Amino acid sequence: MTKPKFSIVIALAPERNAEVLDSLKLVDYLKENYEIIVKKGLNPSENRNNGIKESKGEIIVILDDDAYLDENILKNAESFFKEHKDISIVGGPQLTPKTDNFFAKTSGYVLESKFGAYQMSSRYTKQKLNLNADEKSITSANCFIRKNIIKDVGYFNTNLYPGEDPEFFSRAKNKGFKIAYSPNLIIYHKRRNTFFSFLKQIYKYGKVRLQKENINKSIVNPVFLIPSIFFIYVITLPLTYQLSSLFVLPLILYIIINILFSFIISFKNEPYAFPLIFILFFSIHLSYGLGMLIYILKFKNHSS
Repeated sequence: MTKPKFSIVIALAPERNAEVLDSLKLVDYLKENYEIIVKKGLNPSENRNNGIKESKGEIIVILDDDAYLDENILKNAESFFKEHKDISIVGGPQLTPKTDNFFAKTSGYVLESKFGAYQMSSRYTKQKLNLNADEKSITSANCFIRKNIIKDVGYFNTNLYPGEDPEFFSRAKNKGFKIAYSPNLIIYHKRRNTFFSFLKQIYKYGKVRLQKENINKSIVNPVFLIPSIFFIYVITLPLTYQLSSLFVLPLILYIIINILFSFIISFKNEPYAFPLIFILFFSIHLSYGLGMLIYILKFKNHSS
């Protein structure tokens, strides 16, 4: 029996359904050229690792369970790997579905913005082809991995979630394997549809950022520290303002920048979303910063 080209691995929590299977049925690609492996369990990394170990394909495809695939994604991936034989990992954008509710769509607008997600915004929008990408450009919601690199790179870290995918991509990059971002590998990925769930997601991202850098023994990009500095600034402002009213100036500048980005984004997408975009920008910057500070405090307590 001929081995499949692609092994599609879907990690699934016990209480969830693999909605991605519906769109996989509509993909324009020969069914005998790919296999689907669904692994259930509480640990997403462990699920993915078990799926990879079971896979028979040349290319491992990692997808989130609630993704909706562009019908040409597998054809485009095959063409990409044929053209770029030196690339070992490639990912593409996870776009916000048009069927998402008002809040989810608005949170998507925030993630698509440089002010909201810095360089990670390319994960959520179609950008130019990048043949020298890294973990800031792609995620495990939508990535393609040549199986033959696993023996050198290893598997996903089962002690890290979320953040196991950027750690894996950084590890691959450190081993000398090339990563790319292709705008032609499109999925549509549901956003968090409530305020609390969205902020919890961002908080967790902040919490694992330094943990990921510690595992990879890499220096954190100073930009990632800005939300933590901002969080400390905001909560200490009532005290520092007593020393000098000038301490309020950075907050005024932040509000002006926030208003500007919120206006541009809402004007381009949904005018009624302006107040929510403004609130979400402020909230995610604080949430990410708090997550990182919590990790620092726990790490210090654990070390002492």
